[in-house]
Amino acid sequence: MDFFEHQEQARRQTGLLIVYFVMAVISIVIAVYLAVAGVLFYGQGHNGSGPTLWFPDVFAAVAGGTVLLITVGSLYKIAELSQGGEVVARSLGGRPVPANTRELRERVLLNVVEEMAIASGTPVPPVFLLDNERAINAFAAGTTPQNAVIGVTRGTIETLNREELQGVIAHEFSHILNGDMRINLRLIGILNGILLIATIGYVLMRSGSSRVYFSSSSNEKKGGNPLPLLGLLLYVIGYIGVFFGHLIKSAVSRQREYLADASAVQFTRLPDGIAGALKKIGGLTDGSRLQTPQAEEASHMFFGNGLARPLFELLATHPPLAERIRRIDPSFDGKFPQVTAITYSAADVIDPHALAARRQASAAVHAEATAGAQSFAFQPAAAVAQVGAPRLEHLDYAAALVASLPPDLLAGARDPLGAVATVYALLLDDRQPEIRAKQLSYLATQADPRANAETLRIAPVASQVKPEAKLPLVSLVLPALKRLSPQQLANFRADVIFLTKADDRLSLFEYAVHRLVLKRLLPRLEESPPSKQRYDKLAQVLPACRSLISTLAWSGTRDDAQAARAFEIGTTMLGAAAHGLTLANRADSGLTAFDRALDVLACAAPALKKNVLEGCAACIGADVQVTVEEGELLRVIADALACPMPPLVKTHGD
Repeated sequence: MDFFEHQEQARRQTGLLIVYFVMAVISIVIAVYLAVAGVLFYGQGHNGSGPTLWFPDVFAAVAGGTVLLITVGSLYKIAELSQGGEVVARSLGGRPVPANTRELRERVLLNVVEEMAIASGTPVPPVFLLDNERAINAFAAGTTPQNAVIGVTRGTIETLNREELQGVIAHEFSHILNGDMRINLRLIGILNGILLIATIGYVLMRSGSSRVYFSSSSNEKKGGNPLPLLGLLLYVIGYIGVFFGHLIKSAVSRQREYLADASAVQFTRLPDGIAGALKKIGGLTDGSRLQTPQAEEASHMFFGNGLARPLFELLATHPPLAERIRRIDPSFDGKFPQVTAITYSAADVIDPHALAARRQASAAVHAEATAGAQSFAFQPAAAVAQVGAPRLEHLDYAAALVASLPPDLLAGARDPLGAVATVYALLLDDRQPEIRAKQLSYLATQADPRANAETLRIAPVASQVKPEAKLPLVSLVLPALKRLSPQQLANFRADVIFLTKADDRLSLFEYAVHRLVLKRLLPRLEESPPSKQRYDKLAQVLPACRSLISTLAWSGTRDDAQAARAFEIGTTMLGAAAHGLTLANRADSGLTAFDRALDVLACAAPALKKNVLEGCAACIGADVQVTVEEGELLRVIADALACPMPPLVKTHGD
């Protein structure tokens, strides 16, 4: 399956979870009613017709109350988790690793994550370290690649070498790319609603005397408090529901762990990396078991089994460790190595398997990016086929690209102040001195004085950054920008808007900054929810497709005939439903309309997004002359649609 099929499968599985949830709620309603009716039955006196188990009014009240309780509990948890993976990471005891950390183990970890993110086309995710966990484990959490985080235990960075760490992180990026994270969070929400029944039962058990007295005769009630007995029954019912919820969770999780293992090997081409990490789990005293009480609800999200091995294999969230290893390393003899702490050196920050690529000069990286962009002009669909499927070539290219950046600029991008200054410096106009003077005057009077000073210091270096390195550099600053306070973010947004509008036009790079940075930070400022799928049919999004492809057609030429031809080539990729679409006027095809179209298309089904990206790629490549900037624009479009596209470089088989 390709990325879009994985996303569609994840959507279907989410729908299946809802079906299971409804079935579980119905079963719990019946069980809760029987418990309440049973308590009433044993407490009944003579009423002339004998005791009964059927109380219509009670059933209505129990059904309504139970459904409301479970639904509210689940929706509350899902809404809480919809804020992104940071909520999960903090609940597990994680602390954010500063992007500018100087601790060597943390620096190696961040370097691996940065390379994986650039190679896969995702924003660089914040990294959280679980300092109190000595086991080897990791997780990815979030609802989309845009709000994902990576969590790693202290034991992971203390016992795994760089190659093994790379295998673990590649495994977690597979979960990000394959749509597993959203399913994982929905599972937590569903189980939280069911668990509320058990929680209320526990409260009722302790609400009164531990002794409950009922007459042995059904005709005479001797008295007593029925709440503890009812509480006990609800407690049992709640945990029976949780038991079956765990069955669902385990069934979903196990197959996805095999897939993530295989994807990690395909990504890094280093089977010894992830296999070595799994072997060390088997040889470590703590294994992969976490100590935090919150590990239970997130157990299906971890790289390794975060809990004690269950008595019943059906409840295991992960396949047997030896079986996972043998699927990667068939020669594994079942013996686990003795595990000792790893000592890193400064050289380990650099990937030893990509030293040759890292020694490439900036000019060589630029040449590779140019060749990659041009190659997709002849095979537009090849670029879309790489969405969500990074290869070793992308990882090597990402390493070389990061190494090609000026060290001073790279170090500053990992610090909040330096990250702000980096964005400002990249937005300064190098072609029009009067516009640049206007921008600098604004920063001198309106921006934070420290940010202004840092911008002036790094501006000469930033002006030398090649086009293919600008968006990755912007991606690298995101974790540091997320450490700004809401007020600092609001000021930063105002400054960026002024800098981009200083010349009364929006360049492609300025638009990319708007889309990759401001749109990413807006949810924190405006508390806006993530996009939800609303459109399953192409007819529903045709106006947005027309605006999007019209803007691309006009951006590549000023000739009416060439623009019309590019538009026709692009819309042909959408299928028969797009027949008859006409090119929008140039005046109606600006980046504002482009931005609105992307907001609509972000809510489309995965299959529709694939068609849209293929149409965009075909339109851009219509003149068989694709620049690096045009290739990067396609990647911005893909990012806006939550379809991570790796750098456009030539790969084996191109």
